[in-house]
Amino acid sequence: MATKIDKELFDRIRALGVRKSRARKVADAVRNSPKNAPKAARKTMADLQGAAAEIQDRINGGPEKRRAAAKKAARTRKAKAKARSDRAKKAAKTRAKTAA
Repeated sequence: MATKIDKELFDRIRALGVRKSRARKVADAVRNSPKNAPKAARKTMADLQGAAAEIQDRINGGPEKRRAAAKKAARTRKAKAKARSDRAKKAAKTRAKTAA
């Protein structure tokens, strides 16, 4: 009976998209040693969470969207710095005229 349960667990984990070797390790750990089961299960959960995060990132636009936003932010900072510099130069000219 235990082997069947492990086979079901293995099949279920594989259906979720976990690699065959990782699914086998989890199923074996649960069957052979309940002490090692949590460690294998935690590794598998981390893999699944990473995959879920990657999928969510792709749905939300992925790295390309973040890269484009970063470039726009850099352009904005550069333009604002140029405007500040131009205003400061104009003010310095005005101060120089009135002082002279």
